[in-house]
Amino acid sequence: MSVEKVGEKYRCNICGNEVVVTEAGGGTLVCCGEDMEKIEG
Repeated sequence: MSVEKVGEKYRCNICGNEVVVTEAGGGTLVCCGEDMEKIEG
């Protein structure tokens, strides 16, 4: 899933890391070799 805007939150379904976007540049977020899942919150 491509990062679209500042403030979006993403979680790794393998290790549980969570990130909040501070600068959107497109691209995708990857952790533990898998795309991170966008979460609400």
